[in-house]
Amino acid sequence: MATLVKHVLRRKPALQIDQETGADTNGGELTRSIGLAQLSMFGIGATIGTGIFFVLSQAVPVAGPAVIISFVVAGVVAGLTAICYAELAGAVPASGSSYSYAYATLGELPAMAVGACLLLEYGVSAAAVSVGWSQYLNQLLGNLFGFQIPDALSQAPEQGGIINLPAVILVCLCGVLLIRGASESAKANAIMVSIKLAILLLFIVVGIAGWNSNHFADFAPFGFSGVMSAAGIIFFSYIGLDAVSTAGEEVKNPRRNLPLAILIALVSVTAIYIAVVAVAIGAQDSASFEGQEAGLSAILEQVTGSTWPGTLLAAGAVISICSVTLVVIYGQTRILFAMSRDGMIPSIFHKVNPRTLTPVPNTIIVCVVISILAGFIPINFLAEMTSIGTLVAFLVVSIGVIILRRSDPDLPRSFKVPGYPVTPILSILGCLWIIKDLRTVTIYVFLIWVTVAIIWYFAYGMKHSRLGAKNRAELGSESES
Repeated sequence: MATLVKHVLRRKPALQIDQETGADTNGGELTRSIGLAQLSMFGIGATIGTGIFFVLSQAVPVAGPAVIISFVVAGVVAGLTAICYAELAGAVPASGSSYSYAYATLGELPAMAVGACLLLEYGVSAAAVSVGWSQYLNQLLGNLFGFQIPDALSQAPEQGGIINLPAVILVCLCGVLLIRGASESAKANAIMVSIKLAILLLFIVVGIAGWNSNHFADFAPFGFSGVMSAAGIIFFSYIGLDAVSTAGEEVKNPRRNLPLAILIALVSVTAIYIAVVAVAIGAQDSASFEGQEAGLSAILEQVTGSTWPGTLLAAGAVISICSVTLVVIYGQTRILFAMSRDGMIPSIFHKVNPRTLTPVPNTIIVCVVISILAGFIPINFLAEMTSIGTLVAFLVVSIGVIILRRSDPDLPRSFKVPGYPVTPILSILGCLWIIKDLRTVTIYVFLIWVTVAIIWYFAYGMKHSRLGAKNRAELGSESES
């Protein structure tokens, strides 16, 4: 029993991860072609999705104008975790994100469980997001041309259709771009992010013309509890900041740029969100948000007296989801790449094309699976599973900071969490606070999913573990000597 526990909790030294990834020598298996600006856009692109376009109709009725404070609270909770990611990303700049961090701090079996969480965060969310893209594309086509794709080709079978073809096409296009190379993908993402930021900036500039300070008179009608409840709803608009850490092996000067990009994305996203929310409430009475669809479009239509904002915001949502889908699929392939290198999953996910230096078979498999989910299965419940997978991954990262400080205090760290150990502890408490409000059925299904991952580990991962093979080889050489 003691031997089994030792095996499942064996940790991969952070220095070994650094050597494998070429963090200091640029000698890793993937090419380092992504700069700081493009990397920051990865974080912003993965975070600013459709949430900010539509979340106000859910959050404002709960908190009133004090929803501005709710965005700050949610931003602080997400920021605490982002800061923890920044330290680990600078210390262990690998493609596996929190999977690699868990391997270096908690052990092999916990890392496998975290890998399962990341499959929910990235793989399932990519399918759900692409289904949403199909809906917004139809809205945009209707506004521009008075034409929409028939339900038979834009809905899953359970919703009366045959296949959600636009969602499948989006996933395939993202796959083609990712196969071409990480640098090309980063450039395309930067362009899409710039467009959607320009649209949100336009909302701020135009919307402020309708500013009415009386809308803030009854600032917190539902008190502190309303502010905190809305913060729980809003928190998921900040998910995506961790996508930066999945690019650990394709970033120039990773020890500097990974932490810096995470912090730049955090500050940028928080500032944009608060500005958009302040203008939205200043332009529209808080009572009007409840049940309002496409809230930002409706606000601009009220301010301008024109219908063009609806078309513009639909275009913004379409572009926004394209960039989110691209970055999320990219993150999923790089996490599987790291897990395959460690022997946790089959080696095909670790094969790199010698010309493009990208994991082509990995990318094709991921896109095929996500296409099937997006094309044929309603993702509503699976999208909810994304949240708990993300929160558990966040939780592990915060715990990992504490453990790595103790187990490897001399490890080079380009960024250190300020206010340690209070900051990671607050991050842990913040994640637990949000998890407790999730539906019970979601937690049960999540536990079943993690159990499946653990069974996979004992059936496959433990036997094929490269760390285990290395340890056995070292023991064999010692016994011979």
